[in-house]
Amino acid sequence: MESGLGYAGAQPNHLLSPSPNVTRLLSPTSFTGRKRLPSSSSLKNKLRFSSSHLQLASATRREATSLSAPGKQDGSIVLFRPKENALRMRVGAERMCMTSPTVEQFVEAVKLTVLANKRWVPPPGKGSLYIRPLLMGSGSVLGVAPAPEYTFLIYVSPVGNYFKEGLAPIHLIVENEFHRATPGGTGGVKTIGNYAAVLKAQSGAKAKGYSDVLYLDSVHKRYLEEVSSCNVFVVKDSVISTPAIKGTILPGITRKSIIDVARSQGFQVEERLVSVEELLDADEVFCTGTAVVISPVGSITYLGKRVSYGDSKVGVVSQQLYTTLTSMQMGLSEDKLGWTVVLK
Repeated sequence: MESGLGYAGAQPNHLLSPSPNVTRLLSPTSFTGRKRLPSSSSLKNKLRFSSSHLQLASATRREATSLSAPGKQDGSIVLFRPKENALRMRVGAERMCMTSPTVEQFVEAVKLTVLANKRWVPPPGKGSLYIRPLLMGSGSVLGVAPAPEYTFLIYVSPVGNYFKEGLAPIHLIVENEFHRATPGGTGGVKTIGNYAAVLKAQSGAKAKGYSDVLYLDSVHKRYLEEVSSCNVFVVKDSVISTPAIKGTILPGITRKSIIDVARSQGFQVEERLVSVEELLDADEVFCTGTAVVISPVGSITYLGKRVSYGDSKVGVVSQQLYTTLTSMQMGLSEDKLGWTVVLK
């Protein structure tokens, strides 16, 4: 089975128009027939996508993941847990009946892409290089069946804060009509359908002034699932609770990292069913994700009732965990867990 590995070029706000000197295409290789990606010296062709190409790809089955690469003062670049992202893509690809790159191929492709676009990495503290590895069906098929061919590509873009508030409280509304996932579906896979499902409710919420939407489970309509593109955590006393991964919630890499960091700092962390009543009674609420890292929640609105947290200030737990994790991601503190990969 063939795979086109590549697209490593990006300009700010123009992902589809890479300048010739930063574009690389990793020549097609078999995921199963080669153990290593071709070296940069053997890259033969250049690839340019038009917007129409991306729109076409968006209509196909696809499985994606995301990670970011902040820069350091010494000019090096830090990748955060790329192997975890590779493993998540493989799990998602298996659920979607897709052939996927090996962990080694994935990580090597990410490294090559980031180094090819090193000049777009924002200065330390000003953002990061957002990395979007993408696996999509590209074979010729119109029927409802797995594609005969898949393309693995990576594109990048410099980004600032995901929410305009930055590390400041955001305001969420609990959605009780629309649902982003159902049991037995693909809610636990980072596939395009999960994002399509949130657009209607999210657009309506933002039109009313909310930052985003918090979804409930589709069976009982009582238990928390996640925000449109973030996992959610609830703090009560010294206990941090988050919805358990049970097939309808994305297994976020940042979520996993925050749980490990919190436990290492002495917090009791519970992965379980978390009711909306517990949410409204919490001392502190925050979201986690690749782009947001941690985003504290300033208020939750549910059935017309608005509950505020922390006098619209960043909570103590949120700040503590954010500082710890971002210091590690930016290479400012020692990585005792082996989560980071430094590129020179």
